[in-house]
Amino acid sequence: MGDSGGSVVSVDVERISFGGKEHHIQTNHGSVSVAVYGDHDKPALVTYPDIALNHMSCFQGLLFCPEASSLLLHNFCIYHISPPGHELGAAPISPSSPVASVDELADQVSDVLDFFGLGSVMCLGVAAGAYILTLFATKYRERVLGLILVSPLCKTPSWTEWFHNKLMSNLLYYYGMCNMVKDCLLQRYFSKGVLGCSTIPESDIVQASRSVHTIQDILSSIINYYAYI
Repeated sequence: MGDSGGSVVSVDVERISFGGKEHHIQTNHGSVSVAVYGDHDKPALVTYPDIALNHMSCFQGLLFCPEASSLLLHNFCIYHISPPGHELGAAPISPSSPVASVDELADQVSDVLDFFGLGSVMCLGVAAGAYILTLFATKYRERVLGLILVSPLCKTPSWTEWFHNKLMSNLLYYYGMCNMVKDCLLQRYFSKGVLGCSTIPESDIVQASRSVHTIQDILSSIINYYAYI
């Protein structure tokens, strides 16, 4: 894979499972990992995961679903971007290491597209990843054909949401994936109509998510469910 003429260069390429290749690309704002699946001549689909997840932990439900995977790879070449320090086998990030801003993360997406020689692409993002790709779309409109956003973050978190997230992180640390943490995650990923109430039963996808044991499993069950409908 060649450079497009800018400052973006590939420093390492290695084989990974499912026939994909992982590229470690040096962008203008640091190194980023991109796992590529499919035929480079097909239209590009760029994915971006949620915080603390990489392309495997976030999208494995989609990758492991034969029908969805074959359909996607038949129509697209998939470029899974993992945020800095989130790639498979990543070393711990030093507290002294500079942290990229959301604008810089959006610019990294543009650098990745430049490296692979891509013009306009489809984008699929989850939660924080959806926000990054939305910001990318607003800055580089001509490079985005469409956005698929799963539970996007659309506004600044309130103090109440900050408190809930702080409580959830403490519960995860001391008690693991308990029922209260699951409830917080489900409220984050689903609307009230999907969650149900006293008069409306929970949807199948919410019930399936309650039966799993990790954040990655919850995301996988969500994406795997939508891959079948």
